[in-house]
Order: sequence, then C-alpha cells, then structure tokens
Amino acid sequence: MADQLLEQVRDAVEGQIDFEGQRLAELSTNVLLGAAGIFAFFIGFMAQDIKLTLYIGLAGAAVTFLAVVPPWPFYNKKPEPWLPPHVATSGIQSIDVDGQKVG
Repeated sequence: MADQLLEQVRDAVEGQIDFEGQRLAELSTNVLLGAAGIFAFFIGFMAQDIKLTLYIGLAGAAVTFLAVVPPWPFYNKKPEPWLPPHVATSGIQSIDVDGQKVG
C-alpha cells in the first residue's frame, strides 16, 4: 500500500518539461520574483515596516516556487522526439575516423 502511494507521488513529481517549458519557467521565475520584490519594497516603504517587506517577499518566493517547480503540463506542450536507443550487435565497438575503423 505504501509502495503504491510512494509510486504515485514519484510519478507526479518526476514529470518532464521540454525546452520551451524551461524557457517559460525561467521567464516566469524572473517576472514573478521581480514583481514580488518591487511590490514588497513599495508596500514596506509606504508602511515603513521591514517585517512586512520580508513577509511579502517570502510570500512572493513561495508563489514563484509553486508556479515553477512542479512539472505542470503546460511546461511540456512541445516535447522533443528522441532517437530510440541503439543496441550494439557485438560487444566490441569501433569508431570510424576518416573512413578507417579504430578500436
């Protein structure tokens, strides 16, 4: 029972993202952290409260974490087609260098 639950959690966390998803995640991180920092600064400046500034900044970091770290499905809209694994027919592999087999 516990193994099945652990396997479900692992499958949910080990999602894949493509290259466009990585770009989107990086852009989202920069925008969200920047906006949270600017917002925290202005609210803290207006209220003259450094503790409020830190709490708003931490909340912005938490929201950014939740938006970027999990492998959401919209981060994998254009997956790259990978080549199938190559199976060698013999145990000895040779390398072709300038038309000559080496190794």
